Amino acid sequence: MLSLQEISDRMEIADLLARYSAAIDGRDWDALDQLFTDDAVIDYTEMGGIRGSLSEQKAFLAQVMPGFAGFQHLTATSTFDIDGDSARVRTICFNPMVVTDEKQVLFCGLWYRDVLVRTTDGWRIQERHEDRGWSLDVRRS
Repeated sequence: MLSLQEISDRMEIADLLARYSAAIDGRDWDALDQLFTDDAVIDYTEMGGIRGSLSEQKAFLAQVMPGFAGFQHLTATSTFDIDGDSARVRTICFNPMVVTDEKQVLFCGLWYRDVLVRTTDGWRIQERHEDRGWSLDVRRS
């Protein structure tokens, strides 16, 4: 049986992960400051991105994401391994991305593999790695 603390931790972490998707999909790069630790390492390389610090990732996203007319990060099926003030979480993500001409959609399936820590401001992501699952490039004429 889960303790009240673990139930609370799971709910707080789930909210943090939802806020990540909302920040990315809303192109609110500065909102990421409230989700990651100052020393976070974020690795998007398996899905074509970069590995770097939060500030490097924010610059990368600001440069690359305008190439897409729209996108959604649909996350579900998280598994939690919580040990006191640290947690390992793996979350599936389905991410359709519409290219600006709206004649091409990239469908991406991936998992976020995260290390989180409890801070005085709540749970924060300290490490994020995207594990590639699959992708499909659909073009219409």
